[in-house]
Amino acid sequence: MTDAQPATPKAIKRHHRLRTWLWIIGALIAIRIALPYILLHVVNDRLEKMPGYYGHVDDLNLALLRGAYQLELFDLQRVDSVTLKRTPFLAAELIDLSVEWKALFRGSVVGELLIERPEVHFTKVAAEPEDVAKDTADFKALLKDLMPLQINRIEAHNGSLRYLDPTSSPKVDVQMDELEVLALNLRNSYDSTDVLLPASIKADANIYGGTFNFNMKLDPLADDPTLDMNAEFKALQLVKVNDFLQAYANVDVNKGTFGLYTEIATKDRKFQGYVKPIIKDLDVLGKEDKKDNIMRKFWEGLVGTVGDVLTNPSKDQVATKLVFSGNLDGPRANIFYAVIDLLRNAFIQALQPALDNEVNIATVAAQDKEKQGFLKKIFDRKDKDPVDKKKDKK
Repeated sequence: MTDAQPATPKAIKRHHRLRTWLWIIGALIAIRIALPYILLHVVNDRLEKMPGYYGHVDDLNLALLRGAYQLELFDLQRVDSVTLKRTPFLAAELIDLSVEWKALFRGSVVGELLIERPEVHFTKVAAEPEDVAKDTADFKALLKDLMPLQINRIEAHNGSLRYLDPTSSPKVDVQMDELEVLALNLRNSYDSTDVLLPASIKADANIYGGTFNFNMKLDPLADDPTLDMNAEFKALQLVKVNDFLQAYANVDVNKGTFGLYTEIATKDRKFQGYVKPIIKDLDVLGKEDKKDNIMRKFWEGLVGTVGDVLTNPSKDQVATKLVFSGNLDGPRANIFYAVIDLLRNAFIQALQPALDNEVNIATVAAQDKEKQGFLKKIFDRKDKDPVDKKKDKK
């Protein structure tokens, strides 16, 4: 029996290299296994320490090959600074944050956001309206922490938008559901067919037997707001929002549908638009109102009478059109024209329940060149300069 031959220097070197590679591979596997738990701890720590909020994520998954990670069962609540009571604010079944490959192939490193079953809650509290802007800013800061890349694309499926007022009587709880949202090219990361308004946002939802549609084109990188937007509510069943009507208008209805159509465009700090609400088949008083007190019956009767007087007989609808325009530092809507349109619609012509497609970027740019009509000259007239008055006398 012969003794084993000693390993050659070359074999020893090969053995050390193999062992080193095994250590590296083992370390990478260990890091890959531990990394989701480390990131989950970091994310939850950030959510728990967010001023005025408390948040939590149940699980975090990595998808390294496509440059993404997922947050499961995301929940963010507002915390009252005095009572420390928590109120739902944002929630989602799944949030997927990843690199947007479409933009990457065009040389732009940006991210995209996919949200499944998002829920947004607005709860009326003793807070100022600017708190809504604060919520938006705080969420943007949180999103920046979670996703260091700038978001260029957002997609949301089967979401809901809910408004609650626990202080009203009766309590108000209304929402739109089956919300679908798609926002594209928010960082202008790839070419668009529209050079002026390269980004777009589209949303659709159901709301109490009716539908909601929203479309916007915009330039998100412009110094001043530059956008072209339209939105419409169709066939909302008023009976299904009686708690809302009782709380804020002190009436309830037995029948009727509500629609609202609006277009708004802004450019160079000028804006133009209109809002056109339409109520059809309105019935305020009925058998269900027999137990109401005398003052409530009087108020509902007054509302019903006004509805009857201002209803177009050919289409059985109450409608008006509020047109507005001006500069962003001083918006002003002409209420007088809203009343004129209401009366005109009631006794002369019915407004069509659809968008008028008459407001866009071009009309905003041209609004200063429009000639004033006869009524506008009378009711919007400002005092003339003394020099101008002398010229008129001549």
